[in-house]
Amino acid sequence: MADCNCVIKNEKSLAPLFLSKIDKVYLLVILIFALLSIFDIDQLVPLARLTLLNLAHTAPYMLFAILLIAGLKATGAEVLVARAFEGRENRMIVLAALIGGLAPFCSCEVIPFIAGLLALGTPLAPIMAFWLSSPLIDPPTLLITAGILGWTFAVSKAVIAVALGLMGGFVVKFFSATGYFKNPLKPRRNAPDSTSCSLKNSGDPGSCCATGGLVDEKPVWRFWSEKSRVGIFGSEFKYNAMFLFKWMLFAYTLESLMIHYVSAETIASIVGGTGIFPIILSAIVGVPAYLNSYIAPAIVSGLMDQGMSGGAGMAFVVAGAVSSIPAMTAVFALVNRWVFAAYVLLGFSGAVLAGLAYSLIAL
Repeated sequence: MADCNCVIKNEKSLAPLFLSKIDKVYLLVILIFALLSIFDIDQLVPLARLTLLNLAHTAPYMLFAILLIAGLKATGAEVLVARAFEGRENRMIVLAALIGGLAPFCSCEVIPFIAGLLALGTPLAPIMAFWLSSPLIDPPTLLITAGILGWTFAVSKAVIAVALGLMGGFVVKFFSATGYFKNPLKPRRNAPDSTSCSLKNSGDPGSCCATGGLVDEKPVWRFWSEKSRVGIFGSEFKYNAMFLFKWMLFAYTLESLMIHYVSAETIASIVGGTGIFPIILSAIVGVPAYLNSYIAPAIVSGLMDQGMSGGAGMAFVVAGAVSSIPAMTAVFALVNRWVFAAYVLLGFSGAVLAGLAYSLIAL
């Protein structure tokens, strides 16, 4: 009987032990869908499908970013990327803001690229310029916006996208020069260290301990010919894939819940009216809201027909595109609190300024 009791006790302890090994983010996703199965089972499959479809849509961008990080780390070429920005920040800020206006990324889809650029040591200023401008406009969004809200609104939004990117880039550059925003990436547990001496016994001439660090070497493009570099590629690929998958899954889970239970129409219905206050309120409401750039013009058009000012509509569209709760969740996991605060504040202030500027144009 004693042996039997022992077996029962060990079996009871297996569940907590198993759960302790699962990442808390995955447990939270499981909990969300478990609650759906209890309180709204009819939406369990549709929302799970929407989450997975959004994740699958972003997967190619994630894979590209993960392969890029792993490849550059393994070859030792990440230093070349960082050096490309030395002494050229002003030009890169302008270029990043302009390219962002053409890139078809929403506030969530842009995160894998931001993660990749930060991991490679790219200065934060041009990254912020691309980060803020990219979710706002792209050629399809421009045409859809023009068809519903007119070319004045559409072109103004495109100009605002570039202007917001430039503002964010140069603001970050100014504060970076005074000592802020050092080490923008949040320290992450179990991250691979490409310059560690864990490979010192490998005997490879290309090991980091034999050379004083792969980052100081001349890049070795055929990295697969060296065992230590293959190991670096594998560890970087695994770590970044798990990190991005985990947080993007959580972000899209939240997005699916918001789309179904907190519609953009409901959020936008409280920001009608004219004057400065509705513009500020629209930006406040728009920052955490999920507002897809393709459906936003129709929503704003309906609200403007009911009396919402053009400036408030522009503020809401800009704030909703740049940031949202799903995007902010992933960003918060990626960067330190100062960079996160800058991202949110720049998105909010840019939305307010965009609304004020457009209200003058629309007079």
